[in-house]
Amino acid sequence: MKNILVPTDFSAESHHAFEVAVRLAARTGGRVLLLHAVELPETANFSTYGGPVNGSELPNSNGSSLDDIFVIKLLDITKRRLHRLIAEAAALAPGVPVQEFVQAARLSEALTNIFEHQAIDLVAIGAQGHTATEHFFFGSNTERLVRTAPCPVLAVKHPAGEFHVQKMVFPSDFSSETDRAVPELRRLQALFPEAVLHLLCVVSGTRQEPAALERMLAFVQRHELDRYEMHVRLSGSPSAGITAFARQFQADLVLLPTHGRTGLIRFLQASIAENVATHAFPPVLTFQME
Repeated sequence: MKNILVPTDFSAESHHAFEVAVRLAARTGGRVLLLHAVELPETANFSTYGGPVNGSELPNSNGSSLDDIFVIKLLDITKRRLHRLIAEAAALAPGVPVQEFVQAARLSEALTNIFEHQAIDLVAIGAQGHTATEHFFFGSNTERLVRTAPCPVLAVKHPAGEFHVQKMVFPSDFSSETDRAVPELRRLQALFPEAVLHLLCVVSGTRQEPAALERMLAFVQRHELDRYEMHVRLSGSPSAGITAFARQFQADLVLLPTHGRTGLIRFLQASIAENVATHAFPPVLTFQME
């Protein structure tokens, strides 16, 4: 996790994600790339990266349009807000490089540009549920990233403090396909060596509990895992069961693969990962299995 991208709309949620990203970068020796997407009026003469098009000069009192004047002021305010965040990072974790990016585009287009030109290892994004309407980052933006990002996505909804991860929750049905998630689990255990990995299987009936425990134990033995605990919970919905467990257990981090090809797809399909990412209380890290 050397290059951590943080899309920001300057909301409280995106600020929480920024703080977590800075702390992660300090732990990994990485850097933070801070992205803000500005949707400009169609008549504004500015490029994708916020500069005048065709090398033209900035509008002056003789030839400026109201749209261009608005854009100049908006970009100036945006730069100042980004610089304040960079100053915060310097105080929070001195030595962590923070690079700002302002793009005149929709968020999806801005993210595509960044992914094409930067080697991003992780996206940390402020997440909100579907009821939030006052900020730019609706739940759908987080869900879209979970589905399409070429790297892991960390969804953060609440302040995470020092982000000392002690309890990592890994929900699965622990079928054979879950083996593909082990490399990522090992990387995270190495990143947070003090954490305990809590294996969670959500079942819909008590008769399924013994088989779920057998699958978890077989998974542990196959991969010789250490620092782990096993849990089985009853719920009619996998995403609801995961979300409830994470809150009640006061988890520090939830780990979710985004898709599967066989039995796992029934349990951890992308829609479940998206739902948990936008509704679970602790930060949720979604990743593609190798």
